[in-house]
Amino acid sequence: MKCYVDLHLHTALSPCADDDMTPNNIVNMSVLKGLDIIAVTDHNTTGNCEATVKCGERSGLLVVPGMELETQEEVHVLCLLPDMEHARLLAAYVNNAHPGGENREDLLGRQLLFDEQDRITGQERRLLLTAVQISLQETVRLVRAMGGAVVPAHVDRTANSILANLGFVPPDLEIYWLELSASCQVDKFRAEHPELNAYSLLQSSDAHRLPDILERTSCIELVEKSIPCLLAALRGG
Repeated sequence: MKCYVDLHLHTALSPCADDDMTPNNIVNMSVLKGLDIIAVTDHNTTGNCEATVKCGERSGLLVVPGMELETQEEVHVLCLLPDMEHARLLAAYVNNAHPGGENREDLLGRQLLFDEQDRITGQERRLLLTAVQISLQETVRLVRAMGGAVVPAHVDRTANSILANLGFVPPDLEIYWLELSASCQVDKFRAEHPELNAYSLLQSSDAHRLPDILERTSCIELVEKSIPCLLAALRGG
């Protein structure tokens, strides 16, 4: 079946996201836009995943717990997990690799935690917009060991992408999909990067604002609408 997806969404836990990027607002906007599957991928944290997953369950929207992890090479990768148990495990691992430093709310914005009713339950005080001390290789190994999938984020961009920072996709990485930004011209990108023809391409919004969530423009063919089927596809199955 064809599933319309947006696998790169930020809640207001990411300091660069609008405060109205709450679990219910994200789910409701995604439903209005006709999406089947979304993923919550805040910077270096899974703190708002559970609330958004619960909101999705009430609305019939499949929500994948995830994270946009910034590796020690300053490469952004989407880490998509099979369930909240593994999302919490990854978060704990990333927390231990955090270099330290507090968020400057006056400069970067608040880092808000919510429950499934969109009530603010707290704030993350540590700076989330930073590289953690985990390599790209280790990230892929760790997430795959958890049954998850890693997708290098916005590879067409000139900052914090695997192509911008490394210049290539290491052939020994167990990577099968690459993410392009919503504005990227896919055919042009393919023509300019024939060395990446072996990889499947997926466009996501990287939404930090509600209007930026994708319409029904990006889809994946799955046996059924489920996290196991999605992750199997992204893992190269």
